[in-house]
Amino acid sequence: MEGILKKMQSTVTMYANVLSDILKVDVEIVDNNLQRIAGTGCFTNRIGIDMSDEGYVYKQVIATGEKKIIKNPGENEICLKCPKRYKCEETFEISTPIKLDNKVIGVIGFVCFDNIQKNHIMKNFATFMKFLEQISDMISLKAKDELENEKMYMLIDLLNHIIDKLEDGVVIVNKANEVVRINNEAADILEIDNIKDIPTFTFEPTGNKIFAKTEYEVTINGKKHHLFGEEYIINLDSRHFNKFFIFNDTQRKKEEVYSLTTTDKEIGLDEIIGESPEIVKLKKAIKKISCNPSTVLITGESGTGKELFARAIHLKSDRCKGPFVAINCGAIPDSLLESELFGYVKGAFTGADNKGKIGKFEFADKGTIFLDEIADLPLYMQVKLLRVIQERKIIRVGSNSPIDVDVRIIAATNKNLEAMIQEKTFREDLYYRINVIPINIPPLRERKSDIKVLAQYFIKKYSSMLKKQVRIIEDEVWECLYRYDWPGNVRELENTIEFMINMMDKKGILSEDNIPKRVLQPQLESYNEVNTYGERVTLENMGILNLQLLEKRALEKALSIYGNSTKGKKDAAEALGIGIATLYRKMNYYNLS
Repeated sequence: MEGILKKMQSTVTMYANVLSDILKVDVEIVDNNLQRIAGTGCFTNRIGIDMSDEGYVYKQVIATGEKKIIKNPGENEICLKCPKRYKCEETFEISTPIKLDNKVIGVIGFVCFDNIQKNHIMKNFATFMKFLEQISDMISLKAKDELENEKMYMLIDLLNHIIDKLEDGVVIVNKANEVVRINNEAADILEIDNIKDIPTFTFEPTGNKIFAKTEYEVTINGKKHHLFGEEYIINLDSRHFNKFFIFNDTQRKKEEVYSLTTTDKEIGLDEIIGESPEIVKLKKAIKKISCNPSTVLITGESGTGKELFARAIHLKSDRCKGPFVAINCGAIPDSLLESELFGYVKGAFTGADNKGKIGKFEFADKGTIFLDEIADLPLYMQVKLLRVIQERKIIRVGSNSPIDVDVRIIAATNKNLEAMIQEKTFREDLYYRINVIPINIPPLRERKSDIKVLAQYFIKKYSSMLKKQVRIIEDEVWECLYRYDWPGNVRELENTIEFMINMMDKKGILSEDNIPKRVLQPQLESYNEVNTYGERVTLENMGILNLQLLEKRALEKALSIYGNSTKGKKDAAEALGIGIATLYRKMNYYNLS
C-alpha cells in the first residue's frame, strides 16, 4: 500500500479542491510517507514536498490512526516540539486519517488561518466532521479500487509473460469473437504478424480427437488450419475477455511426437558405415531414388540395417522435414493392426478409447511410413493396404469417412515374397505395388571388406560407453572376425564387439580371449557324401584344412622341434613369428603342455 495515494494523485487533488470549496478553508492531503500529495490555497505550490520535519500532527495521526482536532495551535502538547510553535499562523486544524484495511495510508488536513474561517467551521462542526469522514471513506474506496486494478494489471502482465513462454498457441477473444490477445506461438502457427490481420476468430470442431483433445478447423484469410486443443470460458464480467483457446497445429504435433530422435537424424546416408563396392553402389542408387515419391521395398537378411537405409532415404527426400513413422507389422496382434495403422473413431469397438485415436498413417502425413516385416501382414490387411496405396486415403475403424493422406511408403522384409506369392500367403498385386523400387542389402559375409571399418566404429562406440580404453588389437582378432560368416550380419557384429569390450581387461588389449566362443569356434559343416572307399567326406579328407587345425599343428611341430623348456619356447615363438606371451596363450587354449 506504500505510495498508493501518489499513484492516484489526480483523484486526491479533486477531493481536496471539493473540500476546500465547500468548507472555505485550506486543505492538504499527505500520504503515509509524509509527502504532500494535494493542497489548496497556500499549499498549492508546495505539493510534492516532504513534511517529515514539520508534520508533527500528521505523524501522530498516522501512528495512532485517530483524528486530531487542535483548537489552539501552539498550545497543544503535540505542538511542543514544533519549531514554529511561537510563530504559528494557524488558528484551527483538523487532521483525519485515510484508512485502507485498517491501515493508515494518509491524512486529510483542514487548516484555518484566521478566526473567520475558524468560526465558520465551529458553527457547522458536526456536519463538517461527518462530511470529512465521508470524503476520507471515498478516498479510501478509490484507493482500494486502485490497488485492485494494480493487482489485476500485474496479473495480466504476468499472464501475458507466461502466455508468451508457452509452447502451445493461445488466443483470447471477446464476446464479439474479436482477438484481444495472441501469443507468439499462435501467431507463428496461424501465419500472422498482427492481430489486425485476423478477422473475427471462429473455430469449429471437426469431431476428431487427437491426443485426447478436440480437433478444430480455423479459416484465416482463406487458409484452413487444423488445430487441436481446448476452449475455456472466462467467468469474469468483462467486455474485454470472454474465452481463450489453447491449441497446437495438428500436423506439427504429429511431427513432434513421431519425428526422428536426435540420434536418428544424424544417421543419414553419409553416416551409414561401409566402404565395400556393394555399399558404395547401394548408396548411389539411394541418392537417385530418394526424392521420388515411389514406393520402395527393401530386402535383406535380419540384422543388415534395413531401417537405417529407410531413414536415409527419408532424410535425402523432400519429405525430410516431415515425420518418419516406423511400425513393425509382425509385432502387433492381428486384432489391433488395423486400428494401429488407420486409427478408430469413438465407440468403434468394445474397449476403444471413447475419444477415438489417430492411426500411424495419419501421423505420417507429409512424411514417410516404414512398414517393417511387411510379409507378416495378414491377407485381409494386405487388401486394405493395397487400397490405401492406390487411393491415398484411409478410413478409420468404425467410420465411413475417408481421410486424405500424403505419405511415402517404404516396406521391408527378410522373407522371399515371390515364394510367398506362390504359396498364396502374400498378394501378388500388393507385391507389385510395393516393389516399384527394389533395394537389396547384401549380407555381411558378401562384403567382408566392411567388417574392419564396422568393427572399428563399434569399438570406439562401446569403449566410450563403457569407459574403457582399447590400446592394442591383436592380429588374430581380425583374422577371426574375417573368418566368421556372421549369420546375424551387422547386428551380430555389433553385439560381438560390445561383448569383447566388456570382457577386455585393464591392459586394454583385445585378443582372441575376448571373442565369444560362437565366433571363435565356428562349427565345421558336415557332409553326408561318401567317397569311393565308403568313408564320409569331411573338410580335412577333402584336402582342405581348418585354419585352427593348421595353427594347432604348427604349434605342436614347433614345440616338438625346439622343446618345452623356457628357451625352447622362446625359440619356437620366434620361429612362428609370434610373441612369447601369445605362444603361452595359444598353448593354453589348445591344451598343449
